[in-house]
Order: sequence, then C-alpha cells, then structure tokens
Amino acid sequence: MSRVLVSSILLASASLLTACGGNEGYADLDSFMKAADEKPAGRIDPLPEMIVYESFKYSEAGSRSPFTAPVEEVDVGVEIAEDQSNIKPNFDRPKEVLESFQLTQLRMVGTLQKQDSATLWALISDNSGGVHRVQEGQYMGKNHGRVVAIQEAGISLIEIVPNGNGGWIERPRSVTLEDI
Repeated sequence: MSRVLVSSILLASASLLTACGGNEGYADLDSFMKAADEKPAGRIDPLPEMIVYESFKYSEAGSRSPFTAPVEEVDVGVEIAEDQSNIKPNFDRPKEVLESFQLTQLRMVGTLQKQDSATLWALISDNSGGVHRVQEGQYMGKNHGRVVAIQEAGISLIEIVPNGNGGWIERPRSVTLEDI
C-alpha cells in the first residue's frame, strides 16, 4: 500500500508541474524581449581620462606673510652683558642622596622634632619608596636646591639655575606637605 501511495503522490506532483509550465500570460514580456533583441547593439563610450592631482607643498611657511609690509632690521648695538654676579653652584662639594631626584619626584610627608630641641626635620619621600630626613642647609633636587627653611606645612628652597647667558641665578622653590 505504501508503494501505491508514493506513486500516486509522484504522479500528482508531476501533473501539477506540467500544468504550471505553460507560457500563457507572458505575451507582453515575450514581445518586449523580442523587440530588444532586434535593436542594433549600441557602443558604450569609454570613461574619461583621470587627471592626476599634483600636490603643492608651501615651503615658505616660516617666512614673512606676503600681505604684510616688510620690517627693516635695525642694529641697535645691544651687547649681552657678561654675568657680574658671584652666584654659582659649588661643584666641589659631595652630592647628597636627594640631589639625584628631580624636585617634582620628591614629596614632603611629615616633620620630626625632638622634645628638647628646636631643630625641625622634614620627612621627604622619593619616587623609589625611600623616606629621608632633611634639615636646613641640606641640598635636594637636580638644580642645586638648598633648604633654607622648614615649616610644618612645607620646605623652602633656593635653587641655582643657569640664566641663559652663561651665568647663574637663584630661584625660590617650595615643597609642601601633601595629604596622603
């Protein structure tokens, strides 16, 4: 029985497929395709040639603008004066431990003072995890910074830095106590 059922299903499927295969209803499409095939083949024009862009680099960017009037240079006879100050770092003294760090790498983390002494010590933390005791007169930072005063809120230093004319100038700096 199953064979009869399978063969009847196949027969019904084949008859449905042949019924759908007719060309009826497509007459307008067939006539359009026939008319399109009968037209002579056209020629497609080639694409226009591409014009290659040539870049331009303005190499006079540092020169005077062409829209401003030129300025004449006048020699006023200014001579750079030699440094007359006697400020200079002492290169003969031995370097201290905190002079191997930039001042920005050092932080004040506290103070110490003995009960029977008036000397106040500052506690300085470096960026490698060490804590150092500093008192007035010691040096810290790479710019020859000498500690001139220690308060509970911070340290005052005087650095000796080059002035750009072959001499040296003193520059005040400070390191303040940070909240940890």
